[in-house]
Amino acid sequence: MIRVPKTKDGARVGITDTTFRDAHQSLFATRMRTEHMLELAAYLDRVGFYSMEVWGGATFDTCLRYLDEDPWERLRLLRQALVNTPMQMLLRGQNLVGYRPYPDDVVDAFVNKMVELGIDIVRIFDALNDVRNIERAALAVKNAGAHFQGTISYTISPVHTIDGYVKYAQQLKDIGADSICIKDMAGILAPYAAEELVGKLVETVGLPIHVHCHYTSGMASMTYLKAIEAGATVVDCSTSTVALGSSQPPSESMIVALAGSDHDTGLDVRQIRPAAAILREIIENTPEYSDLIAPVQVNTDVLVYQIPGGMISNLRAQLKQMNAENRIEEILAEVPRVREEMGYPPLVTPMSQIVGTQATFNVIQGERYKTISNEVRAYIRGEYGRPPGKIDPELKKKAIGDETPTTRRPGDGLEPGMPAARESVAEFGGTEEDAISYALFPNETKKYLASKAAKGR
Repeated sequence: MIRVPKTKDGARVGITDTTFRDAHQSLFATRMRTEHMLELAAYLDRVGFYSMEVWGGATFDTCLRYLDEDPWERLRLLRQALVNTPMQMLLRGQNLVGYRPYPDDVVDAFVNKMVELGIDIVRIFDALNDVRNIERAALAVKNAGAHFQGTISYTISPVHTIDGYVKYAQQLKDIGADSICIKDMAGILAPYAAEELVGKLVETVGLPIHVHCHYTSGMASMTYLKAIEAGATVVDCSTSTVALGSSQPPSESMIVALAGSDHDTGLDVRQIRPAAAILREIIENTPEYSDLIAPVQVNTDVLVYQIPGGMISNLRAQLKQMNAENRIEEILAEVPRVREEMGYPPLVTPMSQIVGTQATFNVIQGERYKTISNEVRAYIRGEYGRPPGKIDPELKKKAIGDETPTTRRPGDGLEPGMPAARESVAEFGGTEEDAISYALFPNETKKYLASKAAKGR
């Protein structure tokens, strides 16, 4: 059953809780296990949130790659536990929950299955704000009867403007968006810029406006207030235990700040306290969580390098494994240089990983573009969509020579993926869910299914 999202009676502003998805993705590399989510679920379910973001983003492949969990089973269990609250997920358009465009039949199968298992609201974004990368997923979501939230990947550059974002939001409305989200993945949306952008979206596009910010730069709570005053109807927050830093503002603080005003959420902050306390104890007693969490602090350098919260925690973890954690500041300084040369793509998945990886190569190898990743080459060829700005001619020449970039939709020309995926999981007695997982992450899924068979699960 699709749950219709709404704010509480008499309240203007809703809160989407990100505890089970973006909060732990931002603070400790997406490592929260399903069993720990289930310890908190009933408490958070009775708060009265507009929705809970529980799936998508990096959670899918992390389940398979690091946690030896089935992401579909996580979704099924959370739906059983969250009986009152609409469940929301983050979808990367044609890239789904992966890092490259997938065939249309894989998009359709994935969306149909996740809605069947309980997703009510689908926040769909494209890293390049190329509406062609959203159209197929949007159609699938609408056909499945779920809420399609069209998303603006917000960034700051010489080629990105308020009017450009408004125009893009209208394109999202034209393909069926039920609401619009401003996705400030790096925490760089300033309060008055938010006020202007939200005001113009409300006036011009006429859909409910949701705002998603990270606290990295220290501006998010102020940005939320100005956005709400300009007409935003929902803001993303997390349980205080996993708030601030590169995560979202805390729900408790936002609820109290708005209480008694025209924007009162109608929520009781005391309802969140049990979940916050339990989660604090879980983190303190789970080394793989606590070891990954960096000190929660404001980092205004993000206003320059614009790396999103989830990437910061994962980059730290990867550099730690490479014994190169001391190079992180050099890599962060290299990111904006690479981004400019690549035409100012917004730094959100997969572009944040593509730009970040190339910046890491440039620093660790001691020579810029000594190695150019396959993903950078594919991006320059147009395989991820339209670059927002002009790509540096020297980089283009070095990456693809005299090759002419494609102008077709990234999903066009891809062979159907589900028939081969179903055949590949048959040896394990794989289900349709397993086949979809295999279509997205074949190596990780095969390893998971083999482990599952060995353990007799």
